[in-house]
Amino acid sequence: MTAGTAEPTTDATNVAASETEARMPEAVIDQTMIANMEAKVGAELRIDHSVNNEEATRIAVAKFAGGIGDVNTLWTDAEYARRSDYGAPVAPPTFSIGCFSGIQFGWPGLGAFHCATQMDIAAPIYWNDTVTSSCRYDGFTGPRPSNFAGRMVTDSFTNEYINQLGEKVAEIRWQVVNYERGAARGKGKSRKIEVPHRWTVEEVEEVERKVLSEKPRGEVPLWWEDVEVGDALSSLTKGPIGLTDEVAFVAGGGAPIPRLKANASAALDYDSHPAWAFRDPVTKAKEPIYSVHYNQAAANAMGVAYQYDVGFQRQCWQILALSNWCGDNAWVKHVSAEYRGFVYLGDVIELGGEVTGKSQDDDGEYVVEVTTFARNQRGDNVMPGKGIIALPSRSDSISPVARRARAAESIRSRV
Repeated sequence: MTAGTAEPTTDATNVAASETEARMPEAVIDQTMIANMEAKVGAELRIDHSVNNEEATRIAVAKFAGGIGDVNTLWTDAEYARRSDYGAPVAPPTFSIGCFSGIQFGWPGLGAFHCATQMDIAAPIYWNDTVTSSCRYDGFTGPRPSNFAGRMVTDSFTNEYINQLGEKVAEIRWQVVNYERGAARGKGKSRKIEVPHRWTVEEVEEVERKVLSEKPRGEVPLWWEDVEVGDALSSLTKGPIGLTDEVAFVAGGGAPIPRLKANASAALDYDSHPAWAFRDPVTKAKEPIYSVHYNQAAANAMGVAYQYDVGFQRQCWQILALSNWCGDNAWVKHVSAEYRGFVYLGDVIELGGEVTGKSQDDDGEYVVEVTTFARNQRGDNVMPGKGIIALPSRSDSISPVARRARAAESIRSRV
């Protein structure tokens, strides 16, 4: 039982610890495993079981926006969107992540953490667009020693997202650390922090007031000429992160690997792919490895003290913070982020950043470069990152969004 938690009395309370500790397959990295993975470099992966969305319907867009906590009515109010520079109802710039984000691949018996992402956002996804996702395995680095586990390797993948017109709407390059789970689980029992965090009622009420006070910039342009190097970005607060926050992200299309199923549907999957699941020590039901984000036994079996957030969920928060700051007429062109440390259930995260540069880029757009942070209540930056954002300029008659909307309309008119 994790320190600081209060548990009700149940029939499982008196079960021996050996019967209530979840176990997942454990392996060490050897030459056979390395050779098997080297043979897979460059492979286009089969991802049908982890594709969560392929059509940006009104409801799919609303569920995804709700699952990342995005309150901008641009994504859910069709009339407002038609009056915007998009000219039609549109999905959030992160919607491709809700179509497909990641996959469990290779390294049987090792634990895995998504550790970094680089994303290019190329074109808008409009309501009722169809998005076809693909994933390529680009290879790995390592093995190398780790302070957290015995040894680890880092995989690299590239996702592409193509709409029904053959237009690339986004590309994601992402990395996953794979580690020797047995060594990590042994080391993970010694923690210097208490989870979940002990909040007073007054403290969480103050956090909730801050959450409610933060609004997207909306239709008021943020002019490139008015932004200076050193300017602070607006803040975005998440938390205290609750179980439903994780469930909402999953329900909105975010990153279940494989797609979540129940009863016989799940049993057939787990029978074919035993590494996808483990047996919950209390309920005795099989649960997906992905449940580390909402099941404490799963998190503990991974060597982590408590349930924690999803890497791509955190990535969506970074892009949401930038979109809220720059407004509906600007375009987030590129982001990158590293996921350092865990965001546990009960944590509060403040996202923000600073403008570090401004220029006219090779596309002729007026852009700003920013650094970003995601800081928890302990003062840890759990997601340092960067971004490039195209802003409207008074010297340009068309906004970055309107430019992309016109390009999309031109493609649609020819098809």
